[in-house]
Amino acid sequence: MAVPFQRPRAVAFDVLETLMRLDPLAARFEEIGQPAAALHPWFLRVQRDCMALALSGDSADFLLAARQALQVESGQSVSDDQIAHVLDGFPELPSYEDALPAVRRLHEAGVTVGCLTVGDAAVTRAFLERNGLAPYVGQVVTAAQAGAWKPAPALYHAAAERLGAPPAATAVVAVHAWDCHGAVRAGCLAGWCARLEGRHGDMFAEPHVVGADLTEVAGRLLDPPAAPPES
Repeated sequence: MAVPFQRPRAVAFDVLETLMRLDPLAARFEEIGQPAAALHPWFLRVQRDCMALALSGDSADFLLAARQALQVESGQSVSDDQIAHVLDGFPELPSYEDALPAVRRLHEAGVTVGCLTVGDAAVTRAFLERNGLAPYVGQVVTAAQAGAWKPAPALYHAAAERLGAPPAATAVVAVHAWDCHGAVRAGCLAGWCARLEGRHGDMFAEPHVVGADLTEVAGRLLDPPAAPPES
């Protein structure tokens, strides 16, 4: 059962595909002789392999999984240097246009803002610095640091603890319905952005707020609906 909606004290943004645009990596795929269209199945393979490791009780390393997935998607045809060329593009990736105004609005409203990611901590911090997000993001919480992988409850609880708020007062914002589902099941608040998926899947728990972009999600998190008058 979802916790009642309240204005959050802390908000943790997912990074990959929520704040960070992955599509520019397609050019690096082409530079190593791979089709640009391989980017999407490669990223899905990385997520699947890491989830499989976590479900079997093992730890997952995002960058190691990314390297191995690229070998598989290329038919074992790429070299270590070519793989490094693709992965070296991560810190240089741009943010979505709605990312900066969303995190800034929450920060200026007195909300503690952080990131919750399955990606690498150093890569994430470099991305935040490059895109002007770092001044508004106090903490970067990673799956590796928490010893759990999304959507395990332990990861969302670790984010809430690091951000200094109880889970019921911590919102997770993502473009992935499954990520928001994990947050809700962990007793957190959830804000789903429709930018990627368009329509929220019926099989997932309902998020507390929905928005067409991150700025709309941020605004709705800051403005909970008024309680109905007592009869």
